[in-house]
Amino acid sequence: MAITGSGSLLISFVLSAAFLQKGAAETMTVDSQNLATDNVSVIEGETATISCRVKNNDDSVIQLLNPNRQTIYFRDVRPLKDSRFQLVNFSDNELRVSLSNVSLSDEGRYVCQLYTDPPQEAYADITVLVPPGSPVIESREDVVSEGNETELTCIAIGSKPAASIRWMKGEEELTGEMTVEEMYDRMFTVTSRVRFSVTKEDDGLPVDCIIDHPAVKDLLAERHLEVLYKPEVRIEVAYPQGLTREGDNLELTCFAEGKPHPHQINWVRVDEDVPPNAVVTGPDLYIENLNKSYNGTYRCVASNTVGEAYDDYVLYVYGGSIGMEPHCASRLYLLCHSNELFSNSIFCLLLIFNDLN
Repeated sequence: MAITGSGSLLISFVLSAAFLQKGAAETMTVDSQNLATDNVSVIEGETATISCRVKNNDDSVIQLLNPNRQTIYFRDVRPLKDSRFQLVNFSDNELRVSLSNVSLSDEGRYVCQLYTDPPQEAYADITVLVPPGSPVIESREDVVSEGNETELTCIAIGSKPAASIRWMKGEEELTGEMTVEEMYDRMFTVTSRVRFSVTKEDDGLPVDCIIDHPAVKDLLAERHLEVLYKPEVRIEVAYPQGLTREGDNLELTCFAEGKPHPHQINWVRVDEDVPPNAVVTGPDLYIENLNKSYNGTYRCVASNTVGEAYDDYVLYVYGGSIGMEPHCASRLYLLCHSNELFSNSIFCLLLIFNDLN
């Protein structure tokens, strides 16, 4: 049967309608295909993995492009001649590719592309992290005297992003002043300075410069403080124990510690001369056959390059009993001289200065 012009027009209309229906169906299918990927952070020299994932794929082709939009993988074929890219997984729903030995030049936006009409794209940003080199602590001086201020500087070179620096002195956190200098390829050098006054308790204490960076853990530098301090002096009675009586011998020992070690220890009697029969041997003072004329304050003075310090021993020589058992008198004597409150009392003054004959 011949087809008239009106018949041709009808067929054309039917074909057009069918084409439009097919196109509408394809559009709905494309819309239902969800293409997804993830951003990746990787440490320089390590391996990054990019995953292009498709939900409800209709056999459309998946490919991966580099930041220059060069094809890395088309399905399971690698057109790009870079053997660092390796296929990890290929299926209808995923194209997963690894990139080994990542360098700064690999950083950028990678494109997952799905060949539909129109094509779908998803983007994976690769960020390359570069850890800083080992930090270095520099000091203004190697040795510092107590009461003076010292300054330490810590430098972390060549990191991306810029590192941050914390300071710890023993268990105490210190506040430093940090400066950041940009170098090349978005690399940074960070410097932190900290200042503080030192005491003798700081001698030998560790000071840590701690680096915080996403590419590295437990990175720090440590320096031990060396602090010089003046002597600490302490007098101990070697003999006798308790009350000191006429005819007794007296032996005192002076203990002095400092940094550097005290180079000189001297015994003096405050406001008076040392008795002629006193014998000084280094830190020891020995007086034999005591009598009340030896009463007074005996001082041990120690010095080093930082300064000097002293300790005092007050000598009271008694002549006899005070009307009580000797051990009771001894205890009262020790009580008077071991407590500043008691030592100023009328009773103690009478006990000390009374002639006990």
